[in-house]
Amino acid sequence: MIRRSELNLPNSITISRILMLPLCAYALFKNGGDDSTWRFIAFLLFFIVGMTDFLDGKLARSRNTVTEFGKLLDPIADKALIGTALISLSILGILPWRVTLVILVREIGITIFRFSVIQHGVIPANRGGKIKTMVQNLAAAFYILPLGPSLYWFRQSFMGLALILTVLTGIWYIVESRRR
Repeated sequence: MIRRSELNLPNSITISRILMLPLCAYALFKNGGDDSTWRFIAFLLFFIVGMTDFLDGKLARSRNTVTEFGKLLDPIADKALIGTALISLSILGILPWRVTLVILVREIGITIFRFSVIQHGVIPANRGGKIKTMVQNLAAAFYILPLGPSLYWFRQSFMGLALILTVLTGIWYIVESRRR
């Protein structure tokens, strides 16, 4: 049950981020995912939703309204965003499933791990995790955008970097948590 004190503006923005994801996916799938206009609309929607991640955190810190609920929900919203984008791209055949699976296994695994240690307190996202999230979102964005084949190397390179950061930060997260 969500306490009234936890329904502040930053947490409401985080909840709205999750609620916007079906619209993002709809735009990406519109006309079979091959329509450049709808792909660009999907990019804009995913971009706006992604930017709210910075907004909710900044508001929570500046207004001193950081809550345990927000610290827990924000990473879940991040995972829902990247999961929606990657699964959609893989269903459309734009992104290989193996990439989606590596990222999702890490993201779900770390989320389960966070829940398993929650009795010791919520583990907030660290700087490496935030950079990883940003790179993942940018990499997905380059796949959502209707880029020409001459730029495929760029989006593939960026996704490669996202994969490396995903695995390394997952390992780091577990090692650091064991030190507590």
